[in-house]
Amino acid sequence: MLPTVNRILLAVVGAVLVAAGTVVLTGWWPLHGRHAPLLSEQTRNRYWHADGWWWWVVLAALAVGVLLALWWLLCQLRRPRLQAVVVDTGDGAFAMLRGRALEEAVAAEAGALEGVAGCRVALRGRRGSPALRVALELEPHAVPADALAAVAGPVLTHARTSAGLPELPAEARLKVTSHRAQRVT
Repeated sequence: MLPTVNRILLAVVGAVLVAAGTVVLTGWWPLHGRHAPLLSEQTRNRYWHADGWWWWVVLAALAVGVLLALWWLLCQLRRPRLQAVVVDTGDGAFAMLRGRALEEAVAAEAGALEGVAGCRVALRGRRGSPALRVALELEPHAVPADALAAVAGPVLTHARTSAGLPELPAEARLKVTSHRAQRVT
């Protein structure tokens, strides 16, 4: 969802900046020409000394803009990957398994399967209930159903048991590597 919000936000900000730049450069309405002041003395006096709703609306709009900007900044700083997984050691204590270690172990095991050219793994979710996102790059001769069954069976079972997790949901995305046509003579 975050990339979609970023694209929409950038498009809106870009459109507003292009429109504002066009208005300022051409001196078009409401500027009344290039050499006219932006706000006339009458307008400045009317709104500067206004007692009523005007300044409250301006302040509310600015506050909403600042809150939206802070929300967007916090979304950018948030880490999408899970840093650690809580593992029950069986003696009443808990251990922390690094998320990168689990990702690398699953990626190495899945990458060694027949027909898999490469594998990327991302650990998502929460510490108590993690989930995996597996991106498999298959070789041209590989059978996708066999590769998916091998990942869903032994690879995820091994990851689940080694991390001591009762369940480890996973989402797999398959992609076939591009290859050149072979010339037959």
